[in-house]
Amino acid sequence: MIAISACLAGEAVRYDGSHKLYAPLKMLQEYGLAVPVCPEILGGLPVPRAPAEITGGDGNDVWQGRARVVAQDGEDVTDAFMQGAQRALEYLKQKHITHVILKANSPSCGSGLIYSGRFDGTLKTGSGVATALFEANGITVWHEEHPELTVWIAQTLRSARTGKNE
Repeated sequence: MIAISACLAGEAVRYDGSHKLYAPLKMLQEYGLAVPVCPEILGGLPVPRAPAEITGGDGNDVWQGRARVVAQDGEDVTDAFMQGAQRALEYLKQKHITHVILKANSPSCGSGLIYSGRFDGTLKTGSGVATALFEANGITVWHEEHPELTVWIAQTLRSARTGKNE
């Protein structure tokens, strides 16, 4: 069992009320191999909401108190992002989940790259708030653009189909 970003499973939880359905991940959910999670919703943020980015660093810096998560309208939403990440981690631990596939570039879920904090569409190196917490707790994080993901999904679905046909 893995966890996937709820928006990638087709749930309309993004800041603008949309989703980013990634059909192969939705198939994993339909086979009972993945569960959706959204740290921002778990942190109490509404849908829709102002877009947010990390200023002063990345998710690791947020946990160290050196960076903040700020919405485009200027609201500091750091506490909601941290609380949501903690609740998501508790859920992952309850389900014994050690691998997650999260939304690329997100201030919560980004891994490797996140938006710059300037709301100009540029990216910077770093991790989102939830990703940083998950990785610090031994959870492997991939994003939907990971180069090995499509092969892994195909193999996993093939195994699931074979198991269901026997």
